[in-house]
Amino acid sequence: MKTKVQDKFTTLFGEGGQFFASAGRINLIGEHTDYNGGYVFPGAIDCGILAKIKVNGTKKVHLFSIDFDEYVEFGLAEEDKPSQSWASYVFGVCRETIKRGGKVEGFDAVFAGDVPLGAGLSSSAALESTFAFALNYLFNNGIDKFELAKIGQSTEHNYCGVKCGIMDQFASIFGKQGSLIRLNCKTLEYKYFPFNPKGYRLVLIDSCVKHELASSAYNKRRASCENACAAIRKNHPEVEFLSDAKRLWLDEVRDQIPEEDFLRAEYVIGEVQRVLDVCDALERDDYETVGEMMYQTHFGLSRLYEVSCEELDFLNKLARKHEVTGSRVMGGGFGGCTINLVKDELYDEFVTAAVEQFEAKFGHAPKVYNVVISDGARVLE
Repeated sequence: MKTKVQDKFTTLFGEGGQFFASAGRINLIGEHTDYNGGYVFPGAIDCGILAKIKVNGTKKVHLFSIDFDEYVEFGLAEEDKPSQSWASYVFGVCRETIKRGGKVEGFDAVFAGDVPLGAGLSSSAALESTFAFALNYLFNNGIDKFELAKIGQSTEHNYCGVKCGIMDQFASIFGKQGSLIRLNCKTLEYKYFPFNPKGYRLVLIDSCVKHELASSAYNKRRASCENACAAIRKNHPEVEFLSDAKRLWLDEVRDQIPEEDFLRAEYVIGEVQRVLDVCDALERDDYETVGEMMYQTHFGLSRLYEVSCEELDFLNKLARKHEVTGSRVMGGGFGGCTINLVKDELYDEFVTAAVEQFEAKFGHAPKVYNVVISDGARVLE
């Protein structure tokens, strides 16, 4: 990928420039907790975006995407937004940096990525974080890392039409090799935890399906959580988010809210605790407990939160059958991947069975991605 970027850059823009990179991400546990003020537990992975960038002394950005095989030029004023959706991410980062008082002038750039698209690994956050980090570095803006993550988030909100949380950009900026990051989505406090699963591998099995009801169902579940939280707050005014509530407090209002709202809240309160349990387990290298918590999360997402689907439940049951240490749906649900913690000696048998049996049942093969926890945004020497 680096050679492709270098060759295209030389052809278009000549010599000079520097390489920058940022990463996609996985989330080991902590799903649908972000908008409930709870914990998430992501890490940067060894797939991402690589860009070569050179300040060009003009007020124009000259941008080439290798993956889209397309060249775009745009200015830096609000009315200069490009029509190409992929270029809007870079334009948005420029604009959000300028809004924060940062300096951005014209530059030449070529970029490429190896984050699998549609697999829930946040290729867009990797793109935003690469350019947010690079512009901060090249123009000596001195913007701190938290604000760089927020630049990516604001780009999604204001230029790409996606009201995302902070997790993806945070992981892409703050990622550290061999570590996962526990992020409190209410306070933005974070802590690194070691993730060096010797004797195990992390593998994603991508169902390659995405069911259409995802966005409307997401909004409905969010409303359920807010409804349950409001009921609890009447008895316990200190509860700002559902993550602040104790399970006992939810039981107190069971007859005051719809059963559906109760089940959604039951999952969230349990998931907040599971993130903490996984962190404790990692500090003592207890990957068996980590795996069991992953299975519990899948059960909750499937039966209580109801965001799984037949394909993901099939992969999860298959993982249990093949003695995989941990497995769960990763991401918002209704399709996408399962994330699996697999012992080395069981890996080949499990992956072969997953591909063959899934294809036999659903008519298409899933994709398999091995992931390694890696560094986030950085300049490459």
